[in-house]
Amino acid sequence: MIFIFDLDGTLTQQETLPLIAAKFGKSGEIEALTREAVSGVAPFEQNFIRRVQQLGTCPVSEVSNLLGGVSCFENLKAFIRTYSDQCVIATGNLDVWIEQLVAGFGCPVFSSTSQKHDDGSVSVLKVLRKEDVVRRYQDQGHRVVFIGDGANDVVAMQMADVAIACGFLRPAEPCVTAVCDVTVQSEDALLRELSILVKDSFSNVI
Repeated sequence: MIFIFDLDGTLTQQETLPLIAAKFGKSGEIEALTREAVSGVAPFEQNFIRRVQQLGTCPVSEVSNLLGGVSCFENLKAFIRTYSDQCVIATGNLDVWIEQLVAGFGCPVFSSTSQKHDDGSVSVLKVLRKEDVVRRYQDQGHRVVFIGDGANDVVAMQMADVAIACGFLRPAEPCVTAVCDVTVQSEDALLRELSILVKDSFSNVI
């Protein structure tokens, strides 16, 4: 069994792009675009590209350092480190921005990829489709559990063998709860669900 975790709002205790925007004085436009992306009002790929266009001139090293200090749900982080051979992170966020943030999880990370330009800015090279990560592991014969909270997780959740919606920072979006198997409102509740699934996976092996 493979557990695929969304990053922002699922493993982190705050959304990262609004944090970057606040740091560099770009909050207004980014907050509106983030709301559209999370709720599914706008297609995620185009919306994310627009947000990176707004933030891409921010110094990459400063953004990476900023996100490296973002608080995560530490018990979930410990779960991932314990079962690192069964856990991966799949995020639409940009590789160069999250490098420090994800380093402590000790598991594979799939993210959107960036292109650096001579003037120091970055742009999106490829936006990650989380459903591709689900398909990758299912094609290898794994049962997949997907854990997420936003509209860009819906297709991956529909494909997964088990889908868990998280309402940690805000209530899970209706489009997410409509396709999930379980909805949880706290870190402890998610850990209970994950523990049950881990036990099931071990019993199936035995």
